[in-house]
Amino acid sequence: MTQENKDILLRLLQQHQELGISDQIDFEKFYLYSIITHSTAIEGSTVTEVEAQLLFDEGITSSKRTMMEQMMNLDLKVAYDYGRKWICKHEPITVDWLILLASKVMARTGSEYHSIGGDFSAAKGELRKLNVTAGMGGKSYMSYQKVPARLATFCEELNHRRRTIDAADVASVYELSFWAHYELVTIHPWADGNGRTCRLLMNLLQWEFSVLPTKVLKEDKTEYIQALIDTREREDVNIFIDCMTKLHCQHLQTDIDQFLVSSTEKVVDKQQIKVEIVDKWSIKPSLAEKLADILEFAADKDEFTTENIVRQFGFNLTTAKRYLRQLTEFGYLEALGGNKNRTYRKRRC
Repeated sequence: MTQENKDILLRLLQQHQELGISDQIDFEKFYLYSIITHSTAIEGSTVTEVEAQLLFDEGITSSKRTMMEQMMNLDLKVAYDYGRKWICKHEPITVDWLILLASKVMARTGSEYHSIGGDFSAAKGELRKLNVTAGMGGKSYMSYQKVPARLATFCEELNHRRRTIDAADVASVYELSFWAHYELVTIHPWADGNGRTCRLLMNLLQWEFSVLPTKVLKEDKTEYIQALIDTREREDVNIFIDCMTKLHCQHLQTDIDQFLVSSTEKVVDKQQIKVEIVDKWSIKPSLAEKLADILEFAADKDEFTTENIVRQFGFNLTTAKRYLRQLTEFGYLEALGGNKNRTYRKRRC
């Protein structure tokens, strides 16, 4: 982890803690649900966070999603619940335990395989007995015959690092968890479920040492996969560690910005928008101020487009879309039309 990324990470974590974001009611539950939903989304699930909440809390399934997608989420929820309790015991991580963990991830969606190397079950978390490649035309992972020994070596190194790490060194804890994620996914012990299980292990190590777990959002998929490829090709794990650090920082900043906006008093009176915010953390300019500027611009407009915002404020297109999405989610704007011809207007009372 570069010193610059480390400094940014520590600053954002401190700000996150000072704001008391993690102390909100049900924060931990919904944060976990978000982790699970996005982890399965990376593997193709279209279940939303709201649908996952209904599924986990009420047992209500969605008619819009396949049972396979919903079972993926249920299995991963069970695996996280089990893993979070187990990791607090600080017991050695073994090959058998990783197999058990993978069996929980794939319990209802894992397939039976019949290969030249022998029969095995993904639902039971059994190690693969066939060779696999990283996508169509991608490089091959290590031969399946080497997996058991390599996995044992990984567990030995991981346990050594867990025993000797300075738990007070937050950056080192994140580095350990990102390293473990990369090493395990590179071994690729299973025929299916490697990504979910590796992200799960990463989060469990973070919980073990009491740091805020890292989300990998579905929107991060391209950058996340590319970092894995680049790290493997260049044989430099720091590429992946820095990518994961940057993603974590981005998500922390988003959480902080949204918290500040939601806790800011806003008075909207036709032509005038007043935003009062305590600038304790020297956010210059704050997200709240930027969003307020957009609302003020929208005050006398019947409708406007993303391009209008780009021209008015000089934001790039991606930033403008993000701000408009946040204002829509917060209830200040209405979005009209489809993606290609979408317009916005101030929400009408």
